[in-house]
Amino acid sequence: MKNTRRKFFKTIGLATATSIIGGLYPRQVSASKKVKWKMVTSWPKNFPGLGAGAETLANYINQLSGGSLTVKVFGAGELVPPLGVFDYVSSGGAEMGHSGAYYWKGKTAAAQFFSSVPFGMTAQEMNSWLYYGEGLKLWEEVYKDFDLVPRPAGNTGVQMGGWFNKEINSTDDLNGLKMRIPGLGGEVLARAGGTPFTLAGSEIFTSLQTGVIDATEWVGPYNDRAFGLHKAAQYYYYPGWHEPGPTLECIINRQAYNKLSKQLQKIIDIACKAANIDMLSDYMAKNYQALEYFEKEKVAMRQFPREVLVKLNKISDEVLLDLSHENKISKKVYDSYTNFLKRVRPWTLISEDGYLSSLK
Repeated sequence: MKNTRRKFFKTIGLATATSIIGGLYPRQVSASKKVKWKMVTSWPKNFPGLGAGAETLANYINQLSGGSLTVKVFGAGELVPPLGVFDYVSSGGAEMGHSGAYYWKGKTAAAQFFSSVPFGMTAQEMNSWLYYGEGLKLWEEVYKDFDLVPRPAGNTGVQMGGWFNKEINSTDDLNGLKMRIPGLGGEVLARAGGTPFTLAGSEIFTSLQTGVIDATEWVGPYNDRAFGLHKAAQYYYYPGWHEPGPTLECIINRQAYNKLSKQLQKIIDIACKAANIDMLSDYMAKNYQALEYFEKEKVAMRQFPREVLVKLNKISDEVLLDLSHENKISKKVYDSYTNFLKRVRPWTLISEDGYLSSLK
């Protein structure tokens, strides 16, 4: 009787597992039905974190689809320049792209909200807004006119403030500062008296070393070490006020996406979410290791003075308010973003910040 019962439950368990797996993984399809896509990125091929994140996303799609949809990744410059991703995918040159939404402010100003907002949401808060607020729905609305379907596909967590070849002791030191800093952070710097530059990652080291720029933000210890930025600047500042929770995007050509089966569309959606979580975890693990390296190299770490952060925060509020007045969709996204932040931040302060503060 016991053996019969054990065999019965084993059979039921196997059937249940098979049913679940069958819902996630499609059956193998014939070669004639297999789809091959290209993904262009704004990152150097296999660059730690960012470039690797694009590869991770492609691998998830390839594996989850059982080979019925395969994605080949092209690094920055292989098919298009780093900042040519948006147009190339929009036109159908490639089916997918991996980049940052703040690069496209010239296309649609509202896109910047879906990357990172100065003094805005952290990665955890951003994911909450995108997945369980109105964020993703609004993002789709913003990109609709460009024949693009956006998905969150990575996050670096709070970034560093950047590398500087002069100390920042007061707000006066921002005047005339030439800094590589894109998106809304660049607009804030401009109003504070600086000159922002938007440069691809491959251009940063030489520009900083030769004095074309005085300072640069990139990402954090993990990626900054890979570019050797500590060899081109004297001071490493924190916190990353300009990018507290920067989301990376996967953009998909709408026509290509609509041609897929519902199952393959779902696989892409799930793969993007998995890649989003994977990248954030990877950065947390690798940043502390790189930080230890910088400490051994006696890199001069500096914290922005309170006076500077207060001024930048005030300017940021003004920049966002002005952005909300550009058009109806910008106002709609601004309202959603700021209202969500206003409601979620008290919990962040009580939980995350409250816990960390208690350890001091």
